Amino acid sequence: MRVFVNAVPLEVARGADVRAAVRALDAELAQKLAGGAAFVTDARGIEVRPEASLAEGAILRVVVSARRAAEERDADA
Repeated sequence: MRVFVNAVPLEVARGADVRAAVRALDAELAQKLAGGAAFVTDARGIEVRPEASLAEGAILRVVVSARRAAEERDADA
């Protein structure tokens, strides 16, 4: 079935979840989603769970957090 992630049309298996659609677009984004550094919203901007099932024509947007992990140091630190 066809879904859209970050405006890219993708073909995923019927019954696929949000995680699978993000993975089909970009494995690195999928890792960020799994690690909590990113989240997904639907076409209305409402956050959806990674395990949520998708319907034909679903529109998703992956949002990556701009915050640094605690162990990352600033260049000025």
